[in-house]
Amino acid sequence: MKIKLSTGNDTRAFTLIELILAVGVSAIVMIAINAVFFTALNLREVTSNAVDSATPTELAFSTMRRDLQCAVPPRPNGILSGDFKVGNVTTVGISQPVAIEVFTATGALQENTPWGDVQRVTYALKDPTTRTVPGKDLIRSVTRNLLSAATPDVDEQWMMSGVEKVEFLCYDGTQWSDAWDTTDATSVNTNLPLAIRVRIQLAGNGANSDASSRLQPIEMLVPLDSQSRTNRTATGS
Repeated sequence: MKIKLSTGNDTRAFTLIELILAVGVSAIVMIAINAVFFTALNLREVTSNAVDSATPTELAFSTMRRDLQCAVPPRPNGILSGDFKVGNVTTVGISQPVAIEVFTATGALQENTPWGDVQRVTYALKDPTTRTVPGKDLIRSVTRNLLSAATPDVDEQWMMSGVEKVEFLCYDGTQWSDAWDTTDATSVNTNLPLAIRVRIQLAGNGANSDASSRLQPIEMLVPLDSQSRTNRTATGS
């Protein structure tokens, strides 16, 4: 069978087999284009989700690093120097214990606020307001008015969700410790530690999941400028 296309005295014809082959080749090409298109869309979605999930983590670690690097060394009878505490810390103005309390020079100086650059910062885990994701929320609490005679106002800032556990480990030059308190007179840790290791365990598939399905913890090491303090002299290290 032939299909004839006639224009004047010129007669051209295509066989049915040729038409079937052309349609088949066109279908194969369209299927290939469709597969490439949907693969690209899927890759775009996966990449976008990965970037979106990594952004809060990167921001949280960047903020933590800045707070720790700008930690103010404790001074005797210092009003704005504050203390440095790690562990199960009870803080004024916050109902629940926090993981760390640090006085840091990261406060933004503005014309419409009377506060200085030294502020009190804490980090703690709190239950999320919605149960859409497993784990808890990492909350950064900031107190700007350090001279308030009453209970100070605390500004809570959400950092990231889906956190199972957060740890702050302090290095004193010989070993790591999960507790530090510069106000403890019976302790030798009356100065800033030499370094802080932050470890965040993401919730992943849940806190009760087996070890093989658990996500690896995310760690960050931050060296600090410490100030040695004794009851006789003060030397820098």
